[in-house]
Amino acid sequence: MPLESLDLALRAAAIALLAVLAVSLWRDLGRQRVGRLAIALALGSAAHAATFNIGGTAAPSLALAPLIALGTADIVVLWLFCRALFDDGFVLRLPHGLIWLAVFGFSLISCLVLAPAGHARLVIVANNLLALGFLGLTLAQTIRSWSADLVEGRRHVRAFVVIAAMAYGGVNALLQIASSGSGASGLANVINAAMFLAVVGTVALMLLRVGAVDVFAPEPPQAVVPEVAIPPAADRKLVEALMRLMADERVYRQENVTIGMLASRLSIPEYRLRRLINGELGYRNFNTFLNNHRIEEAKAALADPAQAEVPVITIAMDAGFQSLGPFNRAFKAETGVTPTEYRRLRLSAA
Repeated sequence: MPLESLDLALRAAAIALLAVLAVSLWRDLGRQRVGRLAIALALGSAAHAATFNIGGTAAPSLALAPLIALGTADIVVLWLFCRALFDDGFVLRLPHGLIWLAVFGFSLISCLVLAPAGHARLVIVANNLLALGFLGLTLAQTIRSWSADLVEGRRHVRAFVVIAAMAYGGVNALLQIASSGSGASGLANVINAAMFLAVVGTVALMLLRVGAVDVFAPEPPQAVVPEVAIPPAADRKLVEALMRLMADERVYRQENVTIGMLASRLSIPEYRLRRLINGELGYRNFNTFLNNHRIEEAKAALADPAQAEVPVITIAMDAGFQSLGPFNRAFKAETGVTPTEYRRLRLSAA
């Protein structure tokens, strides 16, 4: 089979898989923030599959330019998807949309103006350096927050999905930079298309086996079933010891509390503490576990007439939150009202 035909077949297969994934995600997670980002990521990836050209320097046609820009801006979607996937408190805001629009616009102008003016190699290098920058942000986000997921199987699948996407994106960007100006390479495009299809196919298979809802959508704590049974006596002692750390020492107030730190304090392996918090206490996310204790302390302070003049931000910081925005969002998600409204209602009822 000629290289051009093989390249086309690999791209078509990847695009077909991405279309199936997008439809499936829309059906199961169309109303979830992370689900919509996953759909956008799939569509942007399809645009990338249809337009990438390793080593090519010819100015793209007017019809292809928007697809190339969509594929380039998909790196921003990957970054936002990663943030939403590992941070239950993440909220899409206007600046996120403006960042995506800026990358899309830069890529579109590059295709329509800079490349035809003879700056194709510069455009390729600039776009792919931009992609590598967002991949760095995505990697940092993954390292910082993926361990907060307490469900082992889901945590591993989530990490694989993000790391596989980043690995392909990094290899593609480096190939594009290294080959820029050398002329289109049929072999390089086939290799790149094969890698892309392998990543998309593996992710699709894993989601088929595990279930997109289980991987991407947060579930209520009561839906949790312990993965591994812990002996009741040992379990009770560990729960009591953990609750002493939380209630008496208030370790949740400390900055950068990690599950590894708590496991060390309890002298148990980290995986065992994950299973304890998940299976016995019903939490699927470590940050939710911490924030529950922080919010309970804040609720008590807000309802205390003696602290009626204490600023809300002071109460939030004392409870362990690092800034007011995350505190307000977590508090309203837990109570249905803002901290100020909660204080007013409780003090007026006292």
